[in-house]
This record gives sequence, structure tokens and C-alpha cells, in this order.
Amino acid sequence: MLSDTSLPVIKATLPVVGENIQEIARRFYDHMFTEHPELLDGLFNRGNQADGRQQQALAGSIAAFAGSLVNTPGQLPDHLLSRISHKHVSLGLRADQYQIVHDNLMWAIVDVLGEAVTPEVAAAWDEVYWLMANMLINKERGLYNAVKLSPETIWRTWRVVERIQETDDVVTFVVERVDERMVKQSLPGQYVTLKARMPDGTHQPRQYSLTRADDGQHRQFSVKRVHGPDTPDGEVSSLLHATVQVGDEMVLSAPFGDVVLEYSDRPLVLASAGIGITPMAGMLSHLVKSGSQRQVMFLHAANSPDSFALRGQVTGDLQKLADASLVTWYAEQSDSTQVADGELVGFMDVTAVELPLDAEYYLCGPLVFMQSVRSALIERGVPARDIQYEVFGPDLWLADFQ
Repeated sequence: MLSDTSLPVIKATLPVVGENIQEIARRFYDHMFTEHPELLDGLFNRGNQADGRQQQALAGSIAAFAGSLVNTPGQLPDHLLSRISHKHVSLGLRADQYQIVHDNLMWAIVDVLGEAVTPEVAAAWDEVYWLMANMLINKERGLYNAVKLSPETIWRTWRVVERIQETDDVVTFVVERVDERMVKQSLPGQYVTLKARMPDGTHQPRQYSLTRADDGQHRQFSVKRVHGPDTPDGEVSSLLHATVQVGDEMVLSAPFGDVVLEYSDRPLVLASAGIGITPMAGMLSHLVKSGSQRQVMFLHAANSPDSFALRGQVTGDLQKLADASLVTWYAEQSDSTQVADGELVGFMDVTAVELPLDAEYYLCGPLVFMQSVRSALIERGVPARDIQYEVFGPDLWLADFQ
């Protein structure tokens, strides 16, 4: 909660800070990486920096948090903070690094707003920052403690034992542990961070959803090749597709992620599009492993049958469940291709299927896809609390929700 001294200052300056928060975020990152170039080696995703998503996410998060302090101090954006903290611990972020962020963020605020940042304004926004930072630090400390690891020990080396070409642009890697340390098994829906060594010598982190329930020895994840080898936002996926083979080793973090399948007896609807199928496949695998008796409806959208990644695994797992069904939408279904039962043409339309009553929903895919599906579900009377979603990369939607 903001102090009585800072509250009126933040309330008065929030509009002007909000109007300039994107530029503040841009200058913050530029200045911080100039002062601390080491942060680009293993901690920050330079693809997200290149396309502006990281700056946009930071700006939205700060604005959302400050707005909550002013407008709903009793209901701070816990979902936003939880999502951020899981990403942070999967990268091995240390508590002392929040001071670096503070110093460069306050520099950027002054650089953009100039003389408008009086000592009183600076003190008030300093308080906002440390309120948010300390909440994140405490959440992250709890996450590290829960897995009995530290920022330095979340990493371990795994060896590739199988490489599966799912589609033209999606490959699945199955890895095994190379030492006898205990493996923290994942929860259904979680991801790991892969730390890849790039040709220029730096390390780049990327998060990948685990696509199969752990067995204590192996992990499995799938990688979609994003773009060509020369584009920053696809440099890791391109490297993995082109160079990683059976027998190679890779460095992965312990599993994290706050979008986790809840164990209950309620019907379950998993809705995905494209590579968004990966956390859904992981959830489905956990259901099979646990012998679940839940009713499961799996909805998936792809460009064509050939682009349906993990299709064999998903259909096989659905057949092992007591009450499960699959409905697919293919955007590029040709006139010459016969449409089978459970296959529809076009984009996903949840009004075209009979949804189970009192179900829990999990969504993953492009942002526009999830916005469309979520809106349709809300219109059909599904309570918002029963819809969870996973976003790959910085969560621009959650910050905007607040």
C-alpha cells in the first residue's frame, strides 16, 4: 500500500507517466544494456528486445501495478506478479539485480520527463518500484525454496536421446539427465528455460513447454522454427533445428510456470492453435499418467493436417482416457480433401461444438486466437475464473487486462 505522502503524487502523475511509459521503457532498456552488457548474456531475450515486446510488457506491468495501487489498493494484480515471478526464476534472476533495474528505470523516468520529476515525484515512483520489486522478490524466494534450488543451481545439463520431426517447422527433443541429482518433476502445463550458446559466444534463454509428463529420467519439449536464421527473434529456434542432434547436450532450468492444470473431477476443455498445443499436450500426458477419469474435450486449430504438431501423441493419449474427444479446425483445408468426423474447416469457432457443462478451460496460441476464444466463451456464460491461458513470450495481454 502506498504511503499517504506518495498516494496523491502518484495519482497526479500517473496520467503523464502512463502517456510516456513506452518511451520510458525503451530508454530504460537501452541505458541498462549500455551500462550492463553482461545482462544480454543469458538473462534477457534479445529477440523480444528487437521487436519491442519486452519494452511493451514492462511498460504495461508498471502502469498496471501503479494503477492498482491508486484505484484498487486492496486488489493488487497478483496474477500479473505471479506470471512475472515464474519467468524470473526460470531465468535464474537474483534479488540483488532488482537494484540494477531500479537505478536504470529511475534514470529513464528523469530522462523522459525532465524537470517534471521533482524530488517528491521521484520519491513517490521510487516507492512504487520497490513495492512491486519486493513483492516479486518475495514470490521468487518462495519459488526457489519450493524446489530447493537457487538462481545458480536451477540449471543442469541434459543429453538429447531422441529428435522427432513433427512437421516441417516443429521438432521435438527428448532429453535425459546426465547426472544422479534428483529431478524436480514438472507440473502439468509448466515450461523450462533452455540456455543456448549462440555463434557470437553469448547465451540466449528461451522458454519451452514440456509436452510429456516426466518419468524422473527424461524430459520432452517441442520447438517451432520461428523465422530464418538471421532474424533475432528466431535465432535460437533456427539454431536448434539446424544443429542439435541425438547425443548433443543442452542446459535447461528446473520447471516453472503458473498456468498449471488443477486436479479436479470437473470436465476439462483444452483449446489451442498452432504451437500452442505444447502445454496442452503436456497436460493431457499428465492426465493419462494419473489415470484421470475426467471428461476431456480437446480443441485444436491448425493451418492443415500436416501442420498439426504432436498429433500422434495427442490422439494416442486421448484414446487412453475414459471420456475424451478431439475437434480440429483446419484453415487451409482444400476442396479435394475429405473432411473427417471431428474436423472442421476455417478458424476455431467454439459455438460450433457442444461444450461440457461446468468445465474448466485452458487456452494457448496466438494472442488474437485466445482473445477470440475467451470472448466467445464469456458470451456463452463461462465464468472468467474458469478460463486460464498461457502466453509464449512477454504477457502483453495480462498487463492490458489490469
